[in-house]
Amino acid sequence: MKPELLFGINPVREALRGNRRAFELFVQATATDQRIAKLASLAEEKGIPVRRRERADLERLANNPHHQGVVLLVAPFVYAELEEFLGNRGESELFVLLLDSIQDPQNLGALIRSAACAGVQAVIIPKDRACGVTPVVEKASAGAVETVPLIQVTNLVQAIERLKQAGCWVFGLAGEAKQDIYQADYRGHLALVVGNEGEGIRPLVRKQCDLLLSIPHYGGVASLNASVAGAIVLFEAARKRSMP
Repeated sequence: MKPELLFGINPVREALRGNRRAFELFVQATATDQRIAKLASLAEEKGIPVRRRERADLERLANNPHHQGVVLLVAPFVYAELEEFLGNRGESELFVLLLDSIQDPQNLGALIRSAACAGVQAVIIPKDRACGVTPVVEKASAGAVETVPLIQVTNLVQAIERLKQAGCWVFGLAGEAKQDIYQADYRGHLALVVGNEGEGIRPLVRKQCDLLLSIPHYGGVASLNASVAGAIVLFEAARKRSMP
């Protein structure tokens, strides 16, 4: 597999701090941002060559103008395995996010970032008809893909069944659900399911949910962006789970 190019301050910092193999760090030669200087020092401490380049060169490398002056050549992203995750979780209560066919890389990155901030232990995504980890996703996640296990599965329904065997209750987010997210009890082993940007949760996945929840709306707009809706339910669950 070919190496990948990460860009952006946070994704590069988390990759350098983590276990992912890095080959070269390219930094903007004229940059005055102290964060870039700290990244260069961190790379040098780890024996990673640091190359100075012009901003236009970095833009061509990243294929994106929003590189923030840093581009890192790294080994390909490696997904975690569901069974390995379940076997290594110890005695802690499960708190997992499942994303059903999220296709926008910005949404995927934002959801992974929210999941990491809310204390989610793993994010599960399907292999087909869904976005996987890309440099754009890593940038949108602010490097969170390096801090929370991301599991890619062939069959999301089977993954849910396996989580149920491990003791999880499965709650799905659905706009038409009669019970809203503020009425639910999120304690115990929990898996939250967020559907894709247009159709929501697919019917087969929906059937596996023990409970469907909606987010109440108080204005004239009838729907929320998938990443915003996911963040709302994640932090409501985290809040309830932290209560005595």
